[in-house]
Amino acid sequence: MAARTYARIALDGSPRYAVLDGDTWLELDAAPWHGGRETGRQVAREGARLAAPVEPTKIVCVGLNYREHVAESATVLPGAVQGDVPKEPLLFLKPPSAVIGPGEPIVYPAGVTRLDPEAELAVVIGRRLRRAGEAEAEDGIAGFTAFNDVSARNYQRTDGQWTRAKGFDTFAPVGPTVVSGVPWQGRSVECRVNGELRQRGNTADLLVSVPALIRHISRIMTLEPGDVIATGTPAGVAPVSAGDRISITVDGAGTLENPVVEDA
Repeated sequence: MAARTYARIALDGSPRYAVLDGDTWLELDAAPWHGGRETGRQVAREGARLAAPVEPTKIVCVGLNYREHVAESATVLPGAVQGDVPKEPLLFLKPPSAVIGPGEPIVYPAGVTRLDPEAELAVVIGRRLRRAGEAEAEDGIAGFTAFNDVSARNYQRTDGQWTRAKGFDTFAPVGPTVVSGVPWQGRSVECRVNGELRQRGNTADLLVSVPALIRHISRIMTLEPGDVIATGTPAGVAPVSAGDRISITVDGAGTLENPVVEDA
């Protein structure tokens, strides 16, 4: 399958799916993973305003999937032991209401005392998967994108489960594009804050591979086209403040940038 780049672009006051053709976005009548076809309408790439490139029914996140991040997380998670690698993938959910796109602000909620960004490669599901084997899981990948697993660390420590810490509105920035037809393996994953490098990893270092993650998750819950799996973050997490600008770069998918703002 040839490599393709997809996005949602602002047209007529609402985002529309589109596929990139050189310097032009070609509008689609639906998401590509729902069989979207070109409408004939074109928009210049330069100056096009991008929205979040996905509308997932659920966002499944994977914790502690890079060995070096496991070690540093022992200082954050209740009961964690340094170097204690999970025996199975550690899963949690973010609600679709947390999704924002490129350029949209991450809101620093009142009551949060430490807010951390987490750079991740996210996989977009391309077909309905239930109890998939690894080969079916690999075939069911629509593409990948950049993801920021924004986390309220004080609530992660105190709550014992992570729904509040991970689920605030604006805590799931994703984008700027979804890239299909190219391998997820060997992708660099970086986080910069105000231009300063915070995290740098590579998907070659994932403790559990993407197909194995999809297989595992699909035996717990049915994955629908457009659902997102965030595959884990490398070491280097550190807090940010209102006024900071976070950049998440995944090799091949571009850079996702979002400012941090105080809660109104």
